[in-house]
Amino acid sequence: MKLHALAALALLSAPLAACGGKGDDALASNVEAAGENQADALEATADNLEDRAEAIEDNAEDRAEAVDDSDINTETMTPEQKAAVVNGSATVQ
Repeated sequence: MKLHALAALALLSAPLAACGGKGDDALASNVEAAGENQADALEATADNLEDRAEAIEDNAEDRAEAVDDSDINTETMTPEQKAAVVNGSATVQ
């Protein structure tokens, strides 16, 4: 019975031994919080980039529709003029 009592006492005191009181729990908590903050910032950046990509895509669709609606004669355009329309530095009327 004494052996069982000692074994039970050892098992119950094991979790307390892990809390050495040396500040490691607080440090670990700070490490985790810093990682979560970095992840949150990265996710916010990703959301912003996704919004920007969607805006670029929407703009390209609008420009493509304008080109299609214009019925412009592309055979009279130079390669430079076509490139300017494609990259958005020129528009069609």
